[in-house]
Amino acid sequence: MAKEASAVTNGGVGLVETRHFTFAEPPGELLLDCGERLGPITVAYETYGRLNEDRSNAVLVLHAFSGDAHAAGLHEGETGPGWWDAMIGPGRAFDTERYFVVCSNVLGGCKGTTGPSSPNPATGKPFGVDFPPVTIPDMVRVQARLLDHLGIDRLLSVAGGSMGGQQVLEWLVSYPEMVRSAIVIATAARHSPQQIAFNEVGREAIMSDPGWKKGRYYGGEQPARGLGVARMVGHITYMSDTSMARKFGRRPGGDGRARPFGNGFEVEDYLHHKGLTFVDRFDANSYLYITRAIDDYDAGRGGTLAAAFRGLEAKVLVLSFKSDWLYPSYQSVEIVRACKKAGVDVSYCEISSTWGHDAFLLEVDEQTGLVTHFLRTVAREGATT
Repeated sequence: MAKEASAVTNGGVGLVETRHFTFAEPPGELLLDCGERLGPITVAYETYGRLNEDRSNAVLVLHAFSGDAHAAGLHEGETGPGWWDAMIGPGRAFDTERYFVVCSNVLGGCKGTTGPSSPNPATGKPFGVDFPPVTIPDMVRVQARLLDHLGIDRLLSVAGGSMGGQQVLEWLVSYPEMVRSAIVIATAARHSPQQIAFNEVGREAIMSDPGWKKGRYYGGEQPARGLGVARMVGHITYMSDTSMARKFGRRPGGDGRARPFGNGFEVEDYLHHKGLTFVDRFDANSYLYITRAIDDYDAGRGGTLAAAFRGLEAKVLVLSFKSDWLYPSYQSVEIVRACKKAGVDVSYCEISSTWGHDAFLLEVDEQTGLVTHFLRTVAREGATT
C-alpha cells in the first residue's frame, strides 16, 4: 500500500526512530515452517505511546504487503509520515495517550528485518534465493519474540489490513492466549484463485526480467523493469473503477517521456510513476517471497476456519469496504461466519467507500469511530474482570 494515503502528521506522535532487535543467534536459530533454521534474525520496529504499569495497553499493528515498521510519525529529515499516521497518535483511533502501539517489519522484508537482501552468515553476501521460504506463521512467530523482548505477554489488541489482516488471523489461531481482541480489516482467511493469479503475474514479471539473474542481482541493478511492472499490476488492484475515473478520467498523458504508441493517458503516467518509485524502495526478491507467503496462507490449516477459532475468547472486529474488489466483502463475511459458528464475540461493518482496497488507508473518519469504540470497550471490560 502507498504511503501517500496517510494524512500529514499534524498533532501526531512527532519524530520517531526505527529500532532493531536481534535474536535466534546460533545455535538457537528459529525453526521455520519449511523445516529450515534461520538465525540470527534482526527485526525492525517502532513504538508509539507508553506501556502502562501492568503492561495491559499494548496494541500490535501489522502492515500490508509493501509496508514497513514506520506506521506513524516522522523520521528525521523526511517529509512523509508513516503509512497509518492518520490512525495512530493522540486522540486518533489508536490513541497513543491510552495505548502502547508496536509495529514491526515482517520476516522476509527489505526495510530492516532479515530477508533475501540481508547478509547470509555463511557467505557474508546477500541471501538472494538461498533465503528460506517463509510463511505468515513464521512472520507471527518473529513478532511474538519481539513482544517477549519488549516485556509484553498479552496484547490488548492486534490490528491490520490486507496482508496485515492475515497476520491478525494467525495471531488468533497460533497465540489465542496472548490476544484480548483483534481488528481484521479488508483481508481473507485464504486467497482466492483470482488473488493468486494477480500475484503470479507480478512474480513472472520479475523473474522474466533478464536483470533478475535468478535472484542473484545484488551488487548490481535490480530487475527494475520487472519489479516496476509487478507494482503497476498490483496498484491497479488497490483502486476501484470509480476512484480511477475520479482521479484520472480519460485525460491525455504527457509526462515528457516518449513511449511506443504515443503518450496515451494520464492513468498510464501514474502507473509508470508508481512502478519507478517502488523500485527505489523495495527489493524484488522480497516481492517474490512475501507474495508467495500470502498466497499460501490458510488460516483454517486446510480445515474449517470455525474449527480453527473454536475456544477463542478474544473479541473480534471485522471491517470491509464495498468497492474493494481485491479483497471483496464476501471474504470478510466468511471470517465473521466462522467466528459465529465458533462462538466468538464478533462485530462486522462493511464501510461504504469508493476507494477500493486502498480504503483501509483512506477512510479514516469512519474507521476511527469504529476502532475507538471497540478498543475502549475491550479495555473497559478488561478493567472490570
